[in-house]
Amino acid sequence: MLESLSDSAPKTALPVTALDAKSLPAWLRKQPARTQRWVKSTQFAAAEGEICLIPANDGKVARALVGVTALDDPWGYSVLPSRLPKARYRLDPTPDAAQADAAALGWALGTYRFARYKKNELAYASLSWPEAADRPRISALIEAIGLCRDLINTPAEDLGPSELTAEGQKLAKRHRAKARVLSGDKLLDGFPSVYAVGRAAHQPPHLLDLVWGKEEHPKVTLVGKGVIFDSGGLDLKPAANMKLMKKDMGGAALVLGVAHVVMSLGWPIRLRVLIPAVENSIGPNAMRPLDVLRTRKGLTVEVGNTDAEGRLILSDALTAADEEQPELLIDAATLTGAARTALGTALPALFSNHDDTAAELLAAGLAARDPLWRLPLHQPYAKQLESPVADLCNVTNDAFGGAITAALFLERFVSPGTRWAHIDTMAWNLDNRPGRPAGGEAFALRALVELLRRRYAASS
Repeated sequence: MLESLSDSAPKTALPVTALDAKSLPAWLRKQPARTQRWVKSTQFAAAEGEICLIPANDGKVARALVGVTALDDPWGYSVLPSRLPKARYRLDPTPDAAQADAAALGWALGTYRFARYKKNELAYASLSWPEAADRPRISALIEAIGLCRDLINTPAEDLGPSELTAEGQKLAKRHRAKARVLSGDKLLDGFPSVYAVGRAAHQPPHLLDLVWGKEEHPKVTLVGKGVIFDSGGLDLKPAANMKLMKKDMGGAALVLGVAHVVMSLGWPIRLRVLIPAVENSIGPNAMRPLDVLRTRKGLTVEVGNTDAEGRLILSDALTAADEEQPELLIDAATLTGAARTALGTALPALFSNHDDTAAELLAAGLAARDPLWRLPLHQPYAKQLESPVADLCNVTNDAFGGAITAALFLERFVSPGTRWAHIDTMAWNLDNRPGRPAGGEAFALRALVELLRRRYAASS
């Protein structure tokens, strides 16, 4: 993707002008009569994704116009690399920092294709880096989003628990971080729920523990659900619900992407990343409905449904994270279908035990054009997680408020004084849009990066 952004802006680069419906009339009035007639004859109205090629006297392209919702919306630029004639382009007029960042990001994401198994034969137009763009940050974001999407798109046959944690180790090596991986029986001492969920698969369960940064810096811990495939366990999913379950490690992919940005930019954070990586499979030693599991926290959990496994592995990881008393603890997970029912597939649900933290993250998401929507940790619903034989059950007896009760379950494994946010994400685009092809998606990645930038690296 970065290859679509070139280092120089030669005079021969063709100008691209981004316009919205409001700015189009004023721009047209300043143009020669010939240009005005041409644009009007094409009925270009600056709708999002609309393109108008203005010819020169020799018939070649002299300028391209593109319609955008807003100048700082990256998706308006994503249509350009595949639809413009293959050439080098530059933004004209010279954009400010916000537009420069959005254009560079959107342009690069417009060239993303998952090409591990099928070669991408498309050729793309290139954009000269706008001078005002924050190249280090935008480059890191482009790489992080590509990493996240590639991991989610890779099927479980080629991305098991060992391969997923190996990706974390590779990232750690690149950024000189420390990474430790526990697997198999070694998880019984400290991560018993992770072990119980993953023990029936052909690959043993794993846990990645990555640490980076100076000890004196603020502690930020990211936890990502790494269920590389979810059959539902003995409570088997129907085929239609199981089909996309290679994406059930989307939370893990997301936090690895965020970690890449933080480490690439060297922000003053003591970063820790915890990823429990398992396959929820079926076998003679699979966990069963009404089994009682022990957790790292010491709480016992009755398994009301084996398909509610994500919260089980997160319970141990959140407990381990909470033991260090981080300044900020964030987990991300493809946790519930209930969140999709409530908010649709493209808007992640946010839960937090701290109003200011939730407000900061919502504001960061809006600023990054990567929105989330807060749902409540409605405490009266916690009663539905009670069990007659254990400290709590992993599911309720009905299907109502499922995203909320799942978040309430996780909250039991976080100290009340810890600033904690939980993101319930789809991690998948169901349809094809410019810059956002069908497949794995890094929802909330830019929001989280913007939150961390504002909190810990505001001058960056």
